[in-house]
Amino acid sequence: MNSDSDLQIAGDILEVQHLLQPAREHPSTVSEFVGLARSVAADRARWAPIVRYDSVSRWYHRLHQGPGYEVWLLSWVPGQGSGRHDHGLSAGVLTVLQGELTEHTERGTRSLGAGAQRSFAPGYVHEVVNDSLEPAVSLHVYYPGLTEMPMYPGQSAPTAVDAVPA
Repeated sequence: MNSDSDLQIAGDILEVQHLLQPAREHPSTVSEFVGLARSVAADRARWAPIVRYDSVSRWYHRLHQGPGYEVWLLSWVPGQGSGRHDHGLSAGVLTVLQGELTEHTERGTRSLGAGAQRSFAPGYVHEVVNDSLEPAVSLHVYYPGLTEMPMYPGQSAPTAVDAVPA
């Protein structure tokens, strides 16, 4: 019977530097962008003092940007919504930081409370609305950074002809 452990046979992995993955300075995968959104959400001192509420239009602020991505903070007073839209060539992560938002898609309606996250691919069509009686705050990570947001009128399924760059 062989009494050598796997470590003795393979050697110490930390001694084989070429096998180690270097730590990334910026996220580059969907799970890393989700993790970025969670870490920003958990750091309330970073975002809460910045939030403003505007009764006329949704308030937004670019909180951070890195190579190929942007992090946006948005506030929503009761009744405010985004309108039906997609994010062009950008994928994204939506995280509700405070309050409650409602997301409407062709698949149905979903209530998103504080802590809820949605990730989406390019071309994902949705509408986000604050249907509650309290203000809400959300965090949005877009990768690549948001360059267009085509809007879609009405409740019917959008077509390419309906897209109007914002």
